[in-house]
Amino acid sequence: MLIRCRGAYVLNPQDTGRVAKLTASLFSNLESQSSLFLLCIHRHLCISENTSSSKMVSLVDEGDKTTKQNVVITDAKSGINMAITVAVTNNPSTTALFTTAAQKPPVVPGGSYITISRKKLLQNLEINGTAARINAWVDSMKASSPTHVKSTPSLSSQDETSWMLQHPSALEMFEQITSASKGKQIVMFLDYDGTLSPIVDDPDRAFMSDSMRATVRKLARYFPTAIVSGRCRDKVYSFVRLAELYYAGSHGMDIKGPSKGAQYKNDAEGVLCQPASEFVPMIDEVYQALLEKTKSTPGAKVEHNKFCISVHFRLVDEKRWSELAQQVRSVLKEYPKLRLTQGRKVLEIRPTIKWDKGKALEFLLESLGYANCTDVFPVYIGDDRTDEDAFKVLRERGQGFGILVSKIPKETNASYYLQEPSEARNFSHTFSVMDFLQRLVRWKRLSLRRQIRVQRQLEELKVSTIEKCLTVE
Repeated sequence: MLIRCRGAYVLNPQDTGRVAKLTASLFSNLESQSSLFLLCIHRHLCISENTSSSKMVSLVDEGDKTTKQNVVITDAKSGINMAITVAVTNNPSTTALFTTAAQKPPVVPGGSYITISRKKLLQNLEINGTAARINAWVDSMKASSPTHVKSTPSLSSQDETSWMLQHPSALEMFEQITSASKGKQIVMFLDYDGTLSPIVDDPDRAFMSDSMRATVRKLARYFPTAIVSGRCRDKVYSFVRLAELYYAGSHGMDIKGPSKGAQYKNDAEGVLCQPASEFVPMIDEVYQALLEKTKSTPGAKVEHNKFCISVHFRLVDEKRWSELAQQVRSVLKEYPKLRLTQGRKVLEIRPTIKWDKGKALEFLLESLGYANCTDVFPVYIGDDRTDEDAFKVLRERGQGFGILVSKIPKETNASYYLQEPSEARNFSHTFSVMDFLQRLVRWKRLSLRRQIRVQRQLEELKVSTIEKCLTVE
């Protein structure tokens, strides 16, 4: 049974050894409990003194004013510098590990608590660490793959129904969605891989269909439209080939608006935002190092995305995932200014700057003149963990909504869901992204036609009234 944390938990270790060992020990003890964690990453692991003078490592909320007396520490060898708040199962063997502190945990927008699996939490652990850390990476690599047996446990019909009630199909709720957007400017944000194109084994062959391209072209006629991807912006454009769109590549770290001419130009003109420019030499260096390190692992593919790097392991034998994780770790441990996250069978290496797809969404809205407007209705459609940053921004803004593209129910900040695209030509479009976009285009076209018809009627009425007045005179 999941307990909602009403205070931070304090772990009393036998000694004050390395923080990395302590963290690994904590997760090892909890592994058998299948516990869920209440995630609240703050970037500081604080240490305090109790009355018996023994040191206690306290997992606290750094935003709580009552904890400011704690001292921020960084482990010299591992470089770990973070804090978490956890919620554990009501099990004597588990709760015995903890003593509650007085401070209260933060509540997320909307008043609910965010729960996150142990594997998902471990994906954000630091680069340095022991072999146990590598195992944690592999666990997270498995969890990041929706097609992996262990990562897609079958839900009971009750759980699946509950998820569907909380995240209904965007097509089934289409009328409610368009009603909510009445009188507002819809702005579309679309992920690429897994949203506009199917997930494929070879990332260089993630082509969108001609019908999807035609649909997006029509969409852009009626709404400002942006492609927000982890890919290099130039690579995304080579797939989409629509000059009238905004493109945000490298997880939003490379943004450019629509080009003026019919042909896309790779020059400095029109670039709106590149917040990670100073990291380009470092990214180039790490890319070359990863190419060299991973060449002994069959199936591994390193992709240079200009401001970030992707290490694809979709074609790597699962027995060699640990080997690949070790290779990546051996490179990244020398670059503390880079961080590692995971997507769908891909390891993502990015600068540690506070920038993500959510920030890119906010920047684009500001560029369009909707920074503090109430008459804007952003819609973000995506399938990956990195898209959750954008979903979260929309929830916090209380404007628009996010749509998760997925085959299976999973934890998300999105409000609705759609089925992901398929490689098969004869697949059902019942709840697909293309169906939703096409319906949105048809709805807007009909709305404009109605507006034009009403305007004509008003003009005719006005002319008729004038004519009657002239006749009377």
